[in-house]
Amino acid sequence: MQIQDRIINTVPIFEVGETLKDVITFFEETTYSHVGVTENGTFLGLLSENDLACFEPEKKIDDFRFELENFFVTKETAWLDVLEMFSRNEANILPVLDEDQLISGYYDLEDVVDVFIDTPFFKEPGAILIVSIGIKDYSFSEIAQIVEGNNARLLGAFITDAQNDLVEITLKVGTQSLNEVAQTFRRYNYTIVFGNSDDQFIEDLKQRSDYLEKYLNV
Repeated sequence: MQIQDRIINTVPIFEVGETLKDVITFFEETTYSHVGVTENGTFLGLLSENDLACFEPEKKIDDFRFELENFFVTKETAWLDVLEMFSRNEANILPVLDEDQLISGYYDLEDVVDVFIDTPFFKEPGAILIVSIGIKDYSFSEIAQIVEGNNARLLGAFITDAQNDLVEITLKVGTQSLNEVAQTFRRYNYTIVFGNSDDQFIEDLKQRSDYLEKYLNV
């Protein structure tokens, strides 16, 4: 999936020798988290909107040289890696650098998410199934085999959580009946986190039982 046509050139780039006056105005008038700074045209880093309270109009950007954040992508960066860069740096804008370390534009998080939402993972009809298993045991080929072995189509899968030696995988399955798929995952020692109506009923029942037990023990 190509996202290079989503690069925008409407966001300014500031030179390190400029004062912070226009930077302050930029952050006050937009919702962007960062803005790019260059030195003699070459990418130097990013000013963060989180530092806005420390900015004084008459001071130069150079006074904050050591506060600049250093993250970026290139035109060759895959769209999933672009999304990861947004997430990792808690940013909603990313500078796109060329081979000479010049800023050729920016990616806006909203634009990239729109591209993601336009994929079959979101657009094709199907059901969401979330499973978890030990981090050393999961296999995407096995996951695909389980889904397709139940005459269902796997429209997409990605890891949505990984902690305490467990991984959580979110699947989009091209079927509205997940019961057989879910049961097969159980036989392969996966835990069903979400996606089966029977499982949701059991979980709701358990929560009500726990609440009743606590109430009776008061």
